[in-house]
Amino acid sequence: MRRIFILIILIIMLTTVGISEKSTPLISRSALFGNPDRITTRLSPDGSMMSFLAPVNGVLNVWVGPADQPERAKPLTNDTYRGIRSYFWGYSNEHILFLQDRNGDENWRVYSVNLSSGKTKDLTPFEGVQSQIQAVSPKHPLECIIGLNKRDPEYHDLFRLNIETGNLTLLQENTGFSGFEVDDDFKVRLASNMTQDGDIEIFKPGEDGIWHRFMKIKMEDTISSRFAGFNKTNEKIYLIDSSDRNTAAFYTLDLDSGQKSLVAEDDKSDSAGAMIHPTEKNPQAAAFYYDKLQWKIIDPSVAEDMEYLADLEEGEMRVVSRTLDDRSWIVAYTVDDRPTRYYYYDRSKKQAKFLFTDREKLDDKPLSRMIPVVITSRDGLDLLGYYTLPLGSDADDDGLPDKPLPMVLNVHGGPWSRDYWGLDATHQWLANRGYAVLGINFRGSTGLGKSFGNAGNLEWGRKMQDDLTDAVNWSIEKGIADPKKIAIMGGSYGGYAVLAGLTLSPEVFACGVDIVGPSNLITLLESVPPYWKPDIEQWTKRVGDFRTEEGRKLLRERSPLTYVHQIERPLLIGQGANDPRVKQNESDQIVKAMQEKGLPVTYVLYADEGHGFARPENRLSFYAIVEAFLAEYLGGRYEPIGSDFKGANFTVPSGAGEIEGLERALEDMSLANSSVGI
Repeated sequence: MRRIFILIILIIMLTTVGISEKSTPLISRSALFGNPDRITTRLSPDGSMMSFLAPVNGVLNVWVGPADQPERAKPLTNDTYRGIRSYFWGYSNEHILFLQDRNGDENWRVYSVNLSSGKTKDLTPFEGVQSQIQAVSPKHPLECIIGLNKRDPEYHDLFRLNIETGNLTLLQENTGFSGFEVDDDFKVRLASNMTQDGDIEIFKPGEDGIWHRFMKIKMEDTISSRFAGFNKTNEKIYLIDSSDRNTAAFYTLDLDSGQKSLVAEDDKSDSAGAMIHPTEKNPQAAAFYYDKLQWKIIDPSVAEDMEYLADLEEGEMRVVSRTLDDRSWIVAYTVDDRPTRYYYYDRSKKQAKFLFTDREKLDDKPLSRMIPVVITSRDGLDLLGYYTLPLGSDADDDGLPDKPLPMVLNVHGGPWSRDYWGLDATHQWLANRGYAVLGINFRGSTGLGKSFGNAGNLEWGRKMQDDLTDAVNWSIEKGIADPKKIAIMGGSYGGYAVLAGLTLSPEVFACGVDIVGPSNLITLLESVPPYWKPDIEQWTKRVGDFRTEEGRKLLRERSPLTYVHQIERPLLIGQGANDPRVKQNESDQIVKAMQEKGLPVTYVLYADEGHGFARPENRLSFYAIVEAFLAEYLGGRYEPIGSDFKGANFTVPSGAGEIEGLERALEDMSLANSSVGI
């Protein structure tokens, strides 16, 4: 009798798991990858106004309203196509500045919008020129410092820019430096230059007009070291530095003596920056990020604020905007299973008022948790990663599914970047479709100490790729992944890893999705944007030297194009036609080689995109194609394309017939410009 009872319970449990997993409602792609409702919330310097990015007729624009009544905000800008993704307040309190490129070419222009008149002015109307905002200061409310590579495409000269009139005044001609540090008085205090060894030499300007060598950052430390602003007197600069240690700590560096003083450190992760007082310019709390964000209090005057805010909500807390008088803050909370929540915080009252979430459509959606994990590589390195499981797949809540699942290995780009904990749209989308999702910080990823970062040097396609394979094997051993149903997907370097995975270990993955990934490392390095060339030694030391025969041999050995004949599994490629980093030729080359060998590949090309897909219409169309692709080869759930091709600007030069329903979908949506190939 007892056996029968146990059997009945097991049947009920298994049946419940199956129903729960299958009955989880599909979350629409538009809710995850369409425009957010409100993001990038900011306060004006005087605290009277609040701003954020929100859509106007489907395009992200800047909205502005009273700080105490954000519901009265109205659109200030009128972008009708690409959308604004980056903006900030001018210290005049009357201007908002934003950057915009053309169809992803990354030749950014600086625009100014006058709040009183509502007029937008292109402050840098130069064709084929990239603008970089170098410095803003409350001491110069109608000006900012920008860099322009107008005179020489490789080097940005510094200019004082009047944000009202657009007048430009040369501040510093760049005679061969890779970067500058400008203080609040708009004085150029430091310049940097890269040596043939990959070190960075720092120079100070002398009264004689000559640049004098001040310090050097060794190549092994450049992966984790950087400057982080000046103190109030401009006599000291803040430095995140890993010299003589593994993890980069936060220091104060005296510009006269060259002496540095330790401010904050962590033995597991590099400094992720600090909260700096808006006018006193002293560091108040230092951020460190191993598996999750951690704050270390430096200035006792904010301890009570930080404690109150930490207890207010779950998740990672960030102060994203502060007024000049420091009485008001905008605080954002990030968690893994709900949208970002914004609060307005009144410091004098020690009270926080909820404002809104960034994606209201996700507020009531069934979202999965993201689980941190440390995996040991075959040679003993700790690989920090995160994985996500479909809801209903883990009945006993032990962090492992009840049975192996189809899985997607999602590889981050960079590669000098990293994965983080939090609400990840790609993780949530794939988990909702029935896939386990794994992201791993392979060697070469940043923020985890210079030893780990430098372990990736000259290891593209080798140990960096081995780390990904080791993570896959771990997921199989733990019963997370079905070994016959594992996909690899990623963008930029992640796209390279997809191509490397399908060519160098074709037996591991069932299919791959490459987004703007390089296939030929020689042509990648030969075609970098001109303004990357001053730092080219970083690439030659970390990837391979395309200028020597020995280096070219290594790069050929690490290029997926060399091994295209070894591809056995289906491949989907997405590319932006205007990508200045990974040129269209990188995708064209491998598609052509696969076609010549009769290998199936689907190639989706976006005419108005660059390094990634900025327009939501393009994102939605591509992810609809990815979803159909994964459903065909891994067997997950699939939301019909519906209207997700509407407004997108893409062609399918090759392989529309390789994905079931794609040709029909193109016809149904009347994409007259789509070129459907084999």
